[in-house]
Amino acid sequence: MEIKKIVIAGAGTMGYSMAEIFAQFEYQVTIYDLKEEALMLAQKHIKDNIQTLVDEHEITVQKAQSIINSLSYTTQKDCFQDCDLVVESIIENVDIKKSFYQDISQIVKENTILATNTSGISINDLASSVYKPERFIGMHWFNPSHLILLIEIIKGDYTSDEVAQAIYQLSIDIRKKPVIVQKDVLGFAANRIQFAVLREALSLVEQGVVSKEGIDDVMKYGLGFRYACLGPLEVADFGGLDTFYHISEYLMEDLCDSHDIPTLLKEHYQAGEYGVKTQKGFYDYTEDKDQKATQQRDDKLLKIFNALYKNQGEL
Repeated sequence: MEIKKIVIAGAGTMGYSMAEIFAQFEYQVTIYDLKEEALMLAQKHIKDNIQTLVDEHEITVQKAQSIINSLSYTTQKDCFQDCDLVVESIIENVDIKKSFYQDISQIVKENTILATNTSGISINDLASSVYKPERFIGMHWFNPSHLILLIEIIKGDYTSDEVAQAIYQLSIDIRKKPVIVQKDVLGFAANRIQFAVLREALSLVEQGVVSKEGIDDVMKYGLGFRYACLGPLEVADFGGLDTFYHISEYLMEDLCDSHDIPTLLKEHYQAGEYGVKTQKGFYDYTEDKDQKATQQRDDKLLKIFNALYKNQGEL
């Protein structure tokens, strides 16, 4: 299944980031959005990002121009008529996504692959609105997409193996690390692990066992540092499965297994404190601390990326 022309539906942060990455690998990419102002903003962000790469000698001026030439922007649905792949990254609303697929799946060619970048909505649920659902699949990217290598590829009940393999190979071709999630489960793989960790972390903070700063330090300087190099099953192998078995005998029954939304998370949500986007969450991000925190995050991720992958030649 040859993929040359790609349409990214949705000009938000994830949308234009994915488009830029595809364009770097010489795919012809169109960004589609209902709002002209969203497209203009996406174009500005991409040009700024490319200029930064040129200034930092990551790419040549010629390469930068090639990337720009590979991109186009439109509010017109006729862009879907001759594309080989659609990657949807519109609002995380089931009804809006279903309406989109019900419409677009009738416009595209019958062999066009339709992929959603949803972070947790059921692939099977969305597929119910897709004409020829065997070509529908999840392609879950992670933010910031230019640094996070993982792409989750989620198969629905009707997704063909050929489509899954095509998206898997595409992910490798753009130097990502794809993982195929064979069954459609809520949250897929990454978010299920992430929320299991968050549930236990908030439980420990709520019980007064450790402070919020302390629990973040446990992850950053201990578990997260180790997990940057090894997966949880590899960690268990190195630690000894006998050791992990005996710890499991007394620890598993004591771990938080609540099915309720964690109290601390609910309190911040009800107060309208959503984190960096509102300048307040578990931490305070007022007085430009949001911008500084974002820059620090990206700088650290870039150092880890360079140390573990780029500078080691793994990619």
